[in-house]
Amino acid sequence: MFTWEKLGLVVDVRSIANKPEWFHSFAQAPNAIIMDDVVRVYFCCRPKPDANGMFVSYGSYVDLNRHNLMEIVGMAAQPIMPLGALGTFDEFGTYPISTIHIDDVVHAYYGGWTRCESVPFNVAIGYAKSTDGGKTFIKQGVGPVLGPTLDEPFVISSPKIRYYNDRWVMSYIAGTKWFMHEGRAEIIYKLRMAHSPDGIHWTRLNQNIIADKLGPDEAQACGDVIYKNGAYHMFFCYREATNFRFAKDRTYRIGYARSLDLITWVRDDTKAGIDISRQGWDSDMVAYPHVFEVDGEIYMLYLGNEVGRYGFGMAKLRGELA
Repeated sequence: MFTWEKLGLVVDVRSIANKPEWFHSFAQAPNAIIMDDVVRVYFCCRPKPDANGMFVSYGSYVDLNRHNLMEIVGMAAQPIMPLGALGTFDEFGTYPISTIHIDDVVHAYYGGWTRCESVPFNVAIGYAKSTDGGKTFIKQGVGPVLGPTLDEPFVISSPKIRYYNDRWVMSYIAGTKWFMHEGRAEIIYKLRMAHSPDGIHWTRLNQNIIADKLGPDEAQACGDVIYKNGAYHMFFCYREATNFRFAKDRTYRIGYARSLDLITWVRDDTKAGIDISRQGWDSDMVAYPHVFEVDGEIYMLYLGNEVGRYGFGMAKLRGELA
């Protein structure tokens, strides 16, 4: 088993004074890039819902002191990219967002949300780039870079981007089915993988990569991969299909899988090493992990109760990933 020491909330939404209108609640899906003096953590937030109770989601970031990662030293003055135009795939939100810093460019892959009639939403993955140090991003087209196919018909989302062995590697989710439960449409999605020579043209494995633990209707998300000690280590989250929003025993937990080739993954959640707390902001769920290394130490950012409504926290690895 890995051992993670919880360090507490990094971004506590309730304690941030003078938040802008577009950052009213939530700090979801944290993702870090390492800079000279700071660790910039991107996340997604929401303004207040509209008159119909509908939300949108924007990308933002905080800068953390590289020498004290619990200290916020800066914050985005505006969303990192605008919502999509009328009728586009990302008209109603950009969530989640995954970034990678290569040379002088920060690349971002994000879930673009559109609203639907029979089900609440659909999602595809967009691509944007920043040349101003990751403060603002320019979308690389009005359509998605990864969208529906014959094998993956809907809800293509939760991208996690990496660059290994001179190629781009992305884990993501693909919806397998919608179903009705107590008058509400619910979605099941599974973790999948794709690779690319240029970050734009993608070859998909077209198969689920993580074995189910909770049965065929287990939902999986946020497959974050880090390479250490000759192996690829994936931390992800999973939940039951129904009654998962507030039922502590059915909501998100963090799992773990290991691979030598980024294709075949062996799941062993007993090694994940992190679970809910007895009380407090992460006492009901732990979700959307992001693992990164800085100055020889490995950290995990993750969400707690209500999928990040109150912010995201951090844990530090004690020992090695092996």
